Amino acid sequence: MTISEMLDAAQQRAKGNNLPYIGALLPSEAYALLQQAPGAKLVDVRTRAEWDYVGRVPGAVQIEWQHYPTGQLNPDFLTDLQAQVDGEALVMFICRSGARSHAAATAAAAAGYTQVFNVLEGFEGNKDQNGHRNTVGGWRVAGLPWVQN
Repeated sequence: MTISEMLDAAQQRAKGNNLPYIGALLPSEAYALLQQAPGAKLVDVRTRAEWDYVGRVPGAVQIEWQHYPTGQLNPDFLTDLQAQVDGEALVMFICRSGARSHAAATAAAAAGYTQVFNVLEGFEGNKDQNGHRNTVGGWRVAGLPWVQN
């Protein structure tokens, strides 16, 4: 699949779901764009605890959307984003399962970022019938690169 085809598919998903940002990517598409699209950035908005204990994507920009353990929104999120990611860059947001990254992508688009995408399924995917993650969807289940401390 070409960059244009991936971006078109992501844009169609966003339009179909009335999302306030340009597109919604599958994890494999996000990884391919990181490899192929010059200047593309993946922003992991999970907490430091998740990066340290669950795992992280090598090379991803790490900016907490919410602080652990309080769950308080990071008041410096947009300032940190603007310091680390150019407003014209293709920027993709990822979290555990897609909810926090949706909120972060919405905030980035509202702040003027023009090429904003959410990574559907997130890093760990949704829970399976037994309430476990990392079995249904997500970056890790897709076999994409990640490391654990």
